[in-house]
Amino acid sequence: MILKTLPKLLAAVLAMSLTTALPPLSPAASASPDTSVSNKQNFSTDVIYQIVTDRFSDGNPSNNPTGNAFDSTCSSNLKLYCGGDWQGIVNKINDGYLTGMGITAIWISQPVENIYSVINYPGANTTAYHGYWARDFKKTNPAFGSMTDFKNLINAAHAKNIKVIIDFAPNHTSPAMETNTAFAENGKLYNNGALVGGYTGDTSRYFHHNGGTDFSTLENGIYKNLYDLADLNHNNSFIDTYFKEAIRTWLDLGIDGIRVDAVKHMPFGWQKNWMASIYNTKPVFTFGEWFLGTNEVDPANHHFANESGMSLLDFRFGQKVRQVFRDNTDSMLGLDSMISGTAADYAQVSDQVTFIDNHDMDRFQMPGASNRKLEQALAFTLTSRGAPAIYYGTEQYMTGNGDPNNRAKMTSFSTTTTAYNVIKKLAPLRKSNPAIAYGTTQQRWINNDVYIYERKFGSSVAVVAINRSLTSPASISGLATSLPAGTYADSLGGLLNGGSLTVGSGGAASAFTLAAGGVSVWQYTAAQTAPVIGHVGPMMAKAGNTVTIDGRGFGSTKGTVYFGTTAVTGSNIVSWEDTQIKVIVPTAAAGKYGVKARTAGAADSNVYGNFNLLTKEQVSVRFVVNNASTALGENVYLMGSVSELGNWEPAKAIGPLFNKVAHTYPTWYYDVSVPAGTAIEFKFLKKNGSSVTWEGGSNHTFTTPSSGTATVTVDWQP
Repeated sequence: MILKTLPKLLAAVLAMSLTTALPPLSPAASASPDTSVSNKQNFSTDVIYQIVTDRFSDGNPSNNPTGNAFDSTCSSNLKLYCGGDWQGIVNKINDGYLTGMGITAIWISQPVENIYSVINYPGANTTAYHGYWARDFKKTNPAFGSMTDFKNLINAAHAKNIKVIIDFAPNHTSPAMETNTAFAENGKLYNNGALVGGYTGDTSRYFHHNGGTDFSTLENGIYKNLYDLADLNHNNSFIDTYFKEAIRTWLDLGIDGIRVDAVKHMPFGWQKNWMASIYNTKPVFTFGEWFLGTNEVDPANHHFANESGMSLLDFRFGQKVRQVFRDNTDSMLGLDSMISGTAADYAQVSDQVTFIDNHDMDRFQMPGASNRKLEQALAFTLTSRGAPAIYYGTEQYMTGNGDPNNRAKMTSFSTTTTAYNVIKKLAPLRKSNPAIAYGTTQQRWINNDVYIYERKFGSSVAVVAINRSLTSPASISGLATSLPAGTYADSLGGLLNGGSLTVGSGGAASAFTLAAGGVSVWQYTAAQTAPVIGHVGPMMAKAGNTVTIDGRGFGSTKGTVYFGTTAVTGSNIVSWEDTQIKVIVPTAAAGKYGVKARTAGAADSNVYGNFNLLTKEQVSVRFVVNNASTALGENVYLMGSVSELGNWEPAKAIGPLFNKVAHTYPTWYYDVSVPAGTAIEFKFLKKNGSSVTWEGGSNHTFTTPSSGTATVTVDWQP
């Protein structure tokens, strides 16, 4: 998101390797790593490298903007274009900089055409170098390259087994003033070159016109503008169809993932319907940006991650890592608490994208600070659950507080920094050791400065020890692990002053000293004979869609996959390998199901829970109820006859509904993803704690559209 570049005043105005006597790894174990880009749903085995395209490498100077939009030195005004492009990324893929670091996925700036205006904000001229001021979501930003250049990037990345994630921002177009059509480009939206409309005189209601958000409530942030950005109205059928078509353009070009900007600021129901459309087209890993501040825990954030079909950038993880390793405002006890808390709150915690810095926050490294804290934070992130993302230049210890200083030009492509080599040594473990990619996390030894944790998946284990004190070594005794007896080398090779670990029978480790600032990673990978599921994706789909199951020990002969009690066999098993199964989702009643694999030898895996089977294709419908007066503490909710509306179970009711922006009290409204072309029944209810009051009368009825969006308005029935 590009928020911090916009002045608040203006916004207000505008409204182991294993070295032991144990037997060597079996061929089955050593052959198990996933090194392909074939699974576009599972990124927990990957290391993502986030690139602000304009700030990385200029591979083709001929596409650089001209005039006052461009700063060839990238030093006088960091809000102008600096020349980075897709050819520059291709060059760094081909010269081995990324693969040498162990990067297996890149996340690039939004590739779509942006406005060409140079906006004279107070203090500096500003361009759309960041990619968040779109004008046409079906065309490329020529400063980054052409469609051919983009396809070349995809091909170059895939040739090196690197996945490509694009940033995508369907919340808004560009800055606009309602009363000044000459400001910037008036938020105009184009459809593959043809003008759709602008912000002023918007008779087709492509945009919201409710002023700027004050971020006070979820509703306020959704239906009002982010600063001066022209906020798109997703309840408009054209806008809904446009964004389904637009993202299909990029899916067809071969992208492997999508990072969605500002998901907190778009209707939940519309996003779920959009995700269902994506998964019905090409099921790629998708994660959203829902910013959380330091120590902020938001149940709405968890609900979105668990129900929308989309994962999230894990700000709880990122903020806590920064507190503990960068700012020294929390201890290792807080870090462990975050790990256990997020494991409980996120249904698929391994799908949340972890990080230590990004383009929306100060860089992790501070001028004059020890490099070791950054190196420790990287080691922690790369050995923790989730899909780790590294911000470009972090491996070069780049500094910079605030926008645009945190988005400076890449300073070096050195392959000799300690941070680069920490990533190089740890990144491959996510593919070779399933404990690091999929394992549960257990704290094994802890105090304010020392954290020793274990990741375990089936018979594979990794143990990580970190001493954040840069002055005091730690004496460790009484450490219990799940490692088999033996002596284990530090997988970092002593890079961060770690050493070997000796383990006796029952997993008891011999006493040792963990150096000041030291990090050690000890790991053991074993062939898996019993089936264990580590990942299922996507976790939301309709019957007939294909879902991929990753894990170990499935065998090479087709068995059976269960969605709840519904068995899938035969030709509906698309493929079956020891580490991966592709299966067609069966026809069954819509709802939540656990997924289980049964091998040909009748061995059952664990149950991987909460798969959301949709009724059918989805559309977004706005439900509105008039005259629903409430007592203090009461809120209005929606229930209905389909799974998407809770199947008449009050505990699954949709809401609480909104009543302040698009409609005002006592009228309530909510945008909901529901099955397309379906006759549904629904009612509203009032909740106050455990007290539930249903409206009277007969059920309301409505037939949802087969495509596009709709609004259904009824009166509360006393």
